[in-house]
Amino acid sequence: MTTTPLRWATLRPLASALAAATFACGGADAAARDGTAVAAISEFDAVAAHGYVEKQVAFGPRVPGTPAHKAMGDWLIAEMRRRADTVIVQEWTHTSSDGKRLPMRNVLARFRPTDPKRVLYLAHWDTRPRSDKETDPVLAARPVPGANDGGSGVAILFGVADALKKVPPTVGVDLLFVDGEDYGSFDTGTDVLIGAKYFAEHLPEPGYQPMLGVLWDMVGDADPVFEQEAYSVQAAPEVVQRVWTTAQRLGHGSVFSNREGLAITDDHVPLNAAGLRVIDVIDLDYPWHHMTGDTPDKVVTSTLGIVGAVAITVIRDF
Repeated sequence: MTTTPLRWATLRPLASALAAATFACGGADAAARDGTAVAAISEFDAVAAHGYVEKQVAFGPRVPGTPAHKAMGDWLIAEMRRRADTVIVQEWTHTSSDGKRLPMRNVLARFRPTDPKRVLYLAHWDTRPRSDKETDPVLAARPVPGANDGGSGVAILFGVADALKKVPPTVGVDLLFVDGEDYGSFDTGTDVLIGAKYFAEHLPEPGYQPMLGVLWDMVGDADPVFEQEAYSVQAAPEVVQRVWTTAQRLGHGSVFSNREGLAITDDHVPLNAAGLRVIDVIDLDYPWHHMTGDTPDKVVTSTLGIVGAVAITVIRDF
């Protein structure tokens, strides 16, 4: 993912107005929601989530076209089939700008698949083939381990799946693991966001339109601050408001900041272009971003617990 300048002066008034209108229109009783939120904190297992980060990294860098990538994908599909009501695997071959043919898989784990009211959560499960922020050229040529960048978001989705397996949701939930987010160049826009673009062009059914969507990316930092990402506020201000209000209700206002953030090119962008209302929860201020030091010891269990509690509470509030 990368950042892009965006003019906030024109976006903020519209975003605020839309969010205010949306949340003035209804919602469950506040006391009932608070009770649900307290329960959700305990049902997300942060220790298990950190174990999922370690498991992913143990496969090796999940670079498309490598044995580690295939093994991770096979494991991911098998584990989701143990948890979800149904699993859809999108398989295709992507030809990169330098002519490589890369096997790709998106994995969509569905709970209550026939329910028209749906929540979409997503994360990317691949890792970057080059640690291009390293100053040492030897290190720069190595792939990124992807503990936080990729691994933490996948761990959140796994933790949510575990919770929903134990206590099924009252609405449909789709957990989407997208491939090929981090393969190519964000500077030129080539060979990046591959899986999200494919999903946007191959939705699971005609008229697919979740009530809200959230991309969880780089959510395990030791010092997390999630600002309101600019493209998210532009495309789905009411979803931003819902997630941030939930986090603040849980006591995490210092982590989910109301500050206006940068515009970040990430997997939510092609989904929003397809008409879905998806936001990005991301902390890009991470010292080991696109570096060889993005290892499990940099991912903090307590941070995963905060993010996971927010993620499951948003679902339980419906």
